[in-house]
Amino acid sequence: MTDVTKEQVLETLKTVRGPDLEHDIVELGMVSDVFISDGKVYFSITVPADRAQELEPMRLAAERVVKEMPGVKGALVALTADKKAATAAPAARPAPNPPHGHAGHDHHAHAPQQPPRAGKIGVPGIGAIIAVASGKGGVGKSTTAVNLALGLLANGLRVGILDADIYGPSMPRLLKISGRPTQIDGRIINPMENYGLKVMSMGFLVDEETAMIWRGPMVQSALLQMLREVAWGELDVLVVDMPPGTGDAQLTMAQQVPLAGAVIVSTPQDLALIDARKGLNMFRKVEVPVLGIVENMSYFIAPDTGTRYDIFGHGGARKEAERIGVPFLGEVPLTMNIRETSDAGTPLVASEPNGVVAGIYRGIAAKVWEQLGGQPQRPAPAIVFE
Repeated sequence: MTDVTKEQVLETLKTVRGPDLEHDIVELGMVSDVFISDGKVYFSITVPADRAQELEPMRLAAERVVKEMPGVKGALVALTADKKAATAAPAARPAPNPPHGHAGHDHHAHAPQQPPRAGKIGVPGIGAIIAVASGKGGVGKSTTAVNLALGLLANGLRVGILDADIYGPSMPRLLKISGRPTQIDGRIINPMENYGLKVMSMGFLVDEETAMIWRGPMVQSALLQMLREVAWGELDVLVVDMPPGTGDAQLTMAQQVPLAGAVIVSTPQDLALIDARKGLNMFRKVEVPVLGIVENMSYFIAPDTGTRYDIFGHGGARKEAERIGVPFLGEVPLTMNIRETSDAGTPLVASEPNGVVAGIYRGIAAKVWEQLGGQPQRPAPAIVFE
């Protein structure tokens, strides 16, 4: 069986009529670039935002004809709103309150229900969605996101994590998860899971070596599908590991997703703080509350002597938080254990739950939860993940 090509997909899509019922969606220029990996076809169809619901049958028809092509194992198709009509997005509906009870934890608190901002559609079952962001790469943002999520879990909450880095997904490696997710009725995806976290990442859908060369609409389409077409179930918090910087993915999440808040990760030195300010300003412009700043790699502890060294300076993020009036969430040291456990896919909060660093992450998680309006968490019993 020969591999399906983009040209074959586009030829097949010419059988799908556009909104005018006279021309096909390819002829009308509505189809984005087509991406094919491992027999799965990904593309989006651009429509006016105010007609998205009305044109859902067109999306279903496009998905159906592509799935029926020889050599195609599956198709993920999304409607992408035309930016000119973006203000006409449907009104948001709040997620329902999660029920009491949480298997595996002695203590459970209700998630604060954040009223979605105008034009942003909530995700049923998820109490609060928070972004973990940085203005530049290399500051340990993904490691912070994983351990923050595990800290929230250890504090008694139901937690998921969405890897929003389309070009460089890191969750499969950081959480030691391999394989492909299963689908329900050929469309809704079951999230992967490890250490009690529900996880979704583009890294589960395409091969690790695959170069993702996508334009903005495809990135937007993939992100919204991974958010809204995944069977997350009932979660108190969904942590979104954002890509570094302020590009298409960040703007999509900030403008189209009802984020309850953002956590900014920075290192102590001035250069990283300058970049962190860009992230802070982006969230403020789109009215997403900044829940606070985490100073990562705050200091180095020598593994042989235990001596502390401020190799990147110290206290810069705390001063910046005070200067701009946002909470300072905590200092995470640079230790060999953090690097080694990240590389091995055994994050510290899971592998050494009683350790000093795990305690720091749990403390940060408690502050984040309180910023969200949740009830203060009493110290949770140590949870050992087998």
